[in-house]
Amino acid sequence: MLVRDTFTTAFVKNLIVVLVWLILSYINGTVVVTFFRHQAFYDDPRYILFIHMVINDAIQLTVTITLFVLSYIFYKINVSFCCFFILVAVFTTRNTPVNLASMAIERYIAICNPLRHAQICTARRTYILIGLIWFISVAPDITDLFVTLATKSLSFFHQSVFCLRQNVFKDPVLAYKRQAFDAIYFSCVFLTLVYTYLRILFAARALSTEKTSAQRARNTILLHGGQLAMCMLSYVSPSVEVVLRLIFPGRILEIRFANYLIVYILPRFLSPIIYGVRDRKFRRYLRRYFLSNRHWAKTQKVANQDGGDLRDNEDRAF
Repeated sequence: MLVRDTFTTAFVKNLIVVLVWLILSYINGTVVVTFFRHQAFYDDPRYILFIHMVINDAIQLTVTITLFVLSYIFYKINVSFCCFFILVAVFTTRNTPVNLASMAIERYIAICNPLRHAQICTARRTYILIGLIWFISVAPDITDLFVTLATKSLSFFHQSVFCLRQNVFKDPVLAYKRQAFDAIYFSCVFLTLVYTYLRILFAARALSTEKTSAQRARNTILLHGGQLAMCMLSYVSPSVEVVLRLIFPGRILEIRFANYLIVYILPRFLSPIIYGVRDRKFRRYLRRYFLSNRHWAKTQKVANQDGGDLRDNEDRAF
């Protein structure tokens, strides 16, 4: 049986989602502008990986919220468009944990092997690593499209469906493949974070001069672990949703909406916080950006007032 929200409920849900998207877009946009305005970040692999994750999260958030709103406006959309939206959302979602692992490794090298950090972690190698991250994220899931193209007729792509991954990529083999790759990806990322955290912890105890730096790096990796745990929710949420539906059978739509907010939106707040707010260097430039904007706004206001007074004087003269 088809269950739909009332108009008022649908309006409120979409309003909440769009407002959250606007707030996050402003935060992410401010962070991105701050990065590109200051060349001090251009050669630092730490900030290059960070800004890559912010942009990736912004794309992921935009695509998922677009799908959310479209599901209320049209309910069903063309399969071809749905394939595009689903694949972009999947690629960017899978990007995040791999990027987190790369950032943890960079911090590990900076603390545990500082003399070779500048040699190993160059800007050029960081951009190559970002290309590798995209390849690792895209390669397993693009096969879903190839299998669907090979097994479905062309007319299937002209149909309209409710845009869910299982409604487009229906082959049961793809579901098993997806589960296997999810387990491999997150196991590797989890082990990477645990290994780097423990190594930095031991390094902090051994070093007497860099304890503060090591402690900050350790705390950052802990935050990465929390972010990874929230990312992993997207892979256990279907099972949790089934259980909650059994417990609260009359709250299916509310469960689905809460699941969407917690799993797909809430983790996107963490990226700007981890580096944009916690990191001293980036926070200093971020504050400078806000102060310069405030000064510009005041200057424009004064200029407009002066211009208005000048026009009033000219009118009196005539």
